[in-house]
Amino acid sequence: MTKDRHCPLVDLHVSSPNAMRLNRLMRMSRRDTLMTGMAGMGVLAAGNVVAAEPATGADPELERFMKVSTRLTDRPSLDPRIGKALYERILQSGPERKAQLSKLADLLDGGTYESASAFAKAAEQADPAFKDVIHDLMTGWYRGVADGKVVVYRSALMFDITKDAIYPKTYAAGGPFYWTTQPPEVDKPTGAPALSPSKFDVEPT
Repeated sequence: MTKDRHCPLVDLHVSSPNAMRLNRLMRMSRRDTLMTGMAGMGVLAAGNVVAAEPATGADPELERFMKVSTRLTDRPSLDPRIGKALYERILQSGPERKAQLSKLADLLDGGTYESASAFAKAAEQADPAFKDVIHDLMTGWYRGVADGKVVVYRSALMFDITKDAIYPKTYAAGGPFYWTTQPPEVDKPTGAPALSPSKFDVEPT
């Protein structure tokens, strides 16, 4: 007599190929989630280590450049990121620029100047070569151009002066058909040049 064998009931739904693939994917998903979480913890730990390291000090010459720029633009503050980019490009305009910028900063530190005009006049009287340095610096901040290269466009100070009336090219800050309305009146400048006359080159636009 043949001995009866006990055959357990098999859940066909669980044992189907699709179900097995689903179970395998679920196991992989849990594993991937666990690995991702561990990796994230590692990144956070590394970030904490980096954040705990002391920050390196800023370039003292760059800080002096920003101080001179603030005085010459008569502004309470300037964007340090733009200043860094302008400073690096101005240094490339000539090997003498770094020493000239340093001397210009020395002149500012050694006196009291109530305005940009007063400082610019004193600088040119101290050394006529400072006029070209001041031109480079002012061209950089107001036009966004240094050493013949565009460093910044939208944030150039020339647009900040007339932002209530004129928008930069390729930028439309107003609503639809904003150009059909009468722009606000702009006061006529009353200041006088601080530096002696210079040759003016009209660049194509």
